[in-house]
Amino acid sequence: MKNNIVLIGFMGVGKGTLARRLVRKDSALYALDTDDMIESLTNTKIKKIFATAGESAFRALEQKTANWLEKNVTNAVISTGGGFFKVQNINKIGTIVYLKAEFDWIYSRIVESPNAKKKLKKRPLFQDSEKARSLFNERYEAYEAVADIVVDMSAGDQETIADEIIRKVRSLQQ
Repeated sequence: MKNNIVLIGFMGVGKGTLARRLVRKDSALYALDTDDMIESLTNTKIKKIFATAGESAFRALEQKTANWLEKNVTNAVISTGGGFFKVQNINKIGTIVYLKAEFDWIYSRIVESPNAKKKLKKRPLFQDSEKARSLFNERYEAYEAVADIVVDMSAGDQETIADEIIRKVRSLQQ
């Protein structure tokens, strides 16, 4: 298995924030974000890809990104979009860490953040909270089924959670 850490979980759970914290703890790692990679590849915002090309086109771009990560990336903490866990080769990219939290915790985290408008705008599937809740319920168990490690995001502060992830990943990768 590659020494990458792949963070999965529902949109807004804090994958990008935690990836940056993990990199600060281990200078041998660097952070990548699959949504940022797709935006860079297409020169188009995720929201616009969904609006113009549709979700299936976006999922194809996620698979293309996963293929590239598998072949080319080591020593990375990879934060992923909420649906990235469905790519065919996710288990070949690295150790998969599911950042688990209840829907209401995630929703509160987004709407109570200082830049809530920006965070909501960036997540096209979160525009309708009931649809988002339904999607969450649909994915909840699937995230856990794919994960090597499950971490409860509501069980502590980001520093403690980052320490827990590093400890668990190192024990798996030895």
